[in-house]
Amino acid sequence: MTVDIPGPDDVHHRAARLEHRFGDPGDTANSFCLRAFLAADDARELLPEAEALLDSVGFGAELVPVALGGRLHDAESLVRMLRPVFRRDVALGFGYGITSLFAAAPVFAAGAQGQRAAVAELLMSGGRAAIVHRAFAHGSAMLRGEAEALRHGDGYLLRGRKDFVINAERAGAVVVYGRIDPAPGPAAHSVLLLDPDALRGDGLSLLGRRPTTGLRGCRFAGYEFADCRVPGDSLVGAEGTGVRLSLRTFQLNRTLITGAVIASVDTVLRSALRATLASGAPGKRQRAVLAGVFADLLASDSCATSVLRALSLLPDSAHLAAAALKYLVPDLLRDDLEELATVLGAGVYSRDTDQGMLSKLLRDLPAAGLGHAGTASCQAVVIPQLPLLARSSWGTEPDPPETLFDPGAWLPALDLAALQVAGGGDFLAAALCASATRLTQDTASGPYRKVLRTMATVLRDALLELRDSCRALEPGDRAALTSPVMPARADRHAVLCVSGAALATWERHTEGFLADPAWLILALHRLGRRLGLTLPPLPADCVDRVMEELLARFDAGRGFDLHNEPLAVGTP
Repeated sequence: MTVDIPGPDDVHHRAARLEHRFGDPGDTANSFCLRAFLAADDARELLPEAEALLDSVGFGAELVPVALGGRLHDAESLVRMLRPVFRRDVALGFGYGITSLFAAAPVFAAGAQGQRAAVAELLMSGGRAAIVHRAFAHGSAMLRGEAEALRHGDGYLLRGRKDFVINAERAGAVVVYGRIDPAPGPAAHSVLLLDPDALRGDGLSLLGRRPTTGLRGCRFAGYEFADCRVPGDSLVGAEGTGVRLSLRTFQLNRTLITGAVIASVDTVLRSALRATLASGAPGKRQRAVLAGVFADLLASDSCATSVLRALSLLPDSAHLAAAALKYLVPDLLRDDLEELATVLGAGVYSRDTDQGMLSKLLRDLPAAGLGHAGTASCQAVVIPQLPLLARSSWGTEPDPPETLFDPGAWLPALDLAALQVAGGGDFLAAALCASATRLTQDTASGPYRKVLRTMATVLRDALLELRDSCRALEPGDRAALTSPVMPARADRHAVLCVSGAALATWERHTEGFLADPAWLILALHRLGRRLGLTLPPLPADCVDRVMEELLARFDAGRGFDLHNEPLAVGTP
C-alpha cells in the first residue's frame, strides 16, 4: 500500500485535501455520500471505503506526536483533521482512530521510550489501540467493569472483565487501567500496556461483539482476564498513577470529542436549511431556529478552540476549561438538534437522508461520551474547585493571552506530560470579566453596542453572584460540595465560560462576519436564557443579519464554524 503523507506542518491543506477526497456527501454517486454511511450504520459496520481512504492518507500519523515521527503537533490542528471525518460519521471518527489516541495518550505522556515508540509505530502503520478503562460512577453498561492488577513476582496478575471495549477485536495494543488497591483513592490504579496477541489464550480471552444503540458501526467487544500474567515492564509510568494519568489525558479526550462533534451538527444544520429552502422561503420561526443554531455553533467553537489552544498555551489550567466545555457544549448541541428536528419535520427535501443523519447523531452522541456519564465526570472536576476559584480567581484574574482566542495562530507543541490536574486559574471566566470591563468603557454608539454592553455586564454580574455564593463554602467541605445545589452552580459556571469564550473571540476579530456583533448577541441571548437572566431584547435585524451569513455560507458551500472554509458540498 502506498501511503500518501503530506508535510507535517501544513494542517490547513491536509484537512482541505481530506475533505475533498471524501467528496460531496449529498451526491448519491459518491462512494462516501451520507446514504452510504447510513447504510453502513444499518449494517452495524463502518463504511469500508472510508476506512480505506483514511488508510491511504496515513491518517494514523495524525494521532502520533511529531516528536515520535507523527503529525500531531497540537490539539487544535488535530481537530481540523478530525472534522472532515466527523462531518460524515461520528462512528468512523471513533472507530477508525480517535479512541486509539485516547488509549495511547497515557503512554505518550508517561511511558518508557520503547513503549512510546512501539505504540507510535502501531498507529502510523494503520493499527489500532484499545483501552480498558477503570469503572466509573454513574456509568452505563459500556463503562462498567474493570481489571484488577495484582503484584505477581516481578510482574502483574490481571483478573476481571470489560464487556465494552471499542476495537477490542483488532487492537494491536491494549492499555489497561488496572486496580492495584481495592480501597478507593488516587493511587488505586496503575496503567499497563499489553500485547493482546501475545496474551490471548494465556489468561486473556476475547469476548464476543456487543451491539450498541449508538456508534453502531464501531466494533465493541470485550476482554476477560483470568490470572493473566503480564511482565513488569508493561507498567506505564509509576505504579499507582493511573487516576492521575487518566485525569491528565481526559483533558485532551474531552476537548477533541467536543471540538470534532461540532462538525457533525454542521451537517444536520445544512440539511435543515436545505430542506427549508426546498419548501420555499424560510418563515420567521424557521429563521429564528436556523440562525440560533448557527450562533450556538460559533459560540461552541469559540469555547472549543480556546480550550484546544490552552492545552498548549496554558497546560496548568486547561483541565478546568476542558471540563466546563464538555459539561455544557454537548447539551447545547443536543438542544440544537431537537430544534432542528422541528425544521426537518416540516421539510420535503431528502427527508430519509436528512432525518436519518439527525436520528443517527442523536443516538451516537451519548455513546461518544456526551451523555450523563460524561456530565457527571465533568462535575467531579469542576465542583470541588468552585470555592477555590471564588476566593482566588473570579473578578481578579488578569485577562488571558490574546492568542488563546485566535484560531490558527502559531502554537507550541502539545506536551501531554505538562498537563496538570489541579490548580491554575479560570481563564474563560477571566475573559468574561475583561471583555465586560472593556465594553463598559466603550463609548461607541448604536443599538448593537448598547445591547452588547448590557449583556456583557449582566453576564459578568452573574459570575460575581456565583462567586459570592461559592465563597460561603469551605473548600473540602464534603457535605457542602455534594449538596444538590452544586450541580446547578457548575452549570451556571459552564454557561458563563462559554459566554466568555464567545466574547473574547468576537473581540479578537476586526473584520469579516466574526467581527459583526450580531452573532455574538444572538449567542449570548440564548446562553443567558439558560441561566434565567433578564436581558435586553434582540435588535430588530439581529436574526436577519445572522441568517444572511448562514445563507451566504450555504450558497458558497462553506463551513458553519469559526474557520468558514470551503467544503466538498454541492452548492444550490
